[in-house]
Amino acid sequence: MPNIKEATEIELGLDNPQMYKVLLHNDDYTPMEFVIEILMKIFHKDLDSANEIMWQVHEKGKAVCGIYIYEIAKTKVQQVKMSAKSNGFPLLATLEKE
Repeated sequence: MPNIKEATEIELGLDNPQMYKVLLHNDDYTPMEFVIEILMKIFHKDLDSANEIMWQVHEKGKAVCGIYIYEIAKTKVQQVKMSAKSNGFPLLATLEKE
């Protein structure tokens, strides 16, 4: 049996995953301190970054908290919703494609 080696090139079509922005939205009831707490606990922001994002939410109506793949972004939105609800606040988090 002859020993035949065949060179093949395989090109994998791996694309980068679609990324999603998680946004917090301003409301008239959620305290600024709670928003900062959410940013630090769920989005792992330091105090200065959390303060900066909180002010963007307050002044512009919404702000990006992070950019993640879909599954992580969706989980972050759910975590915000659950934490806000359990604390009696209407804080809204959404996601949108980047």
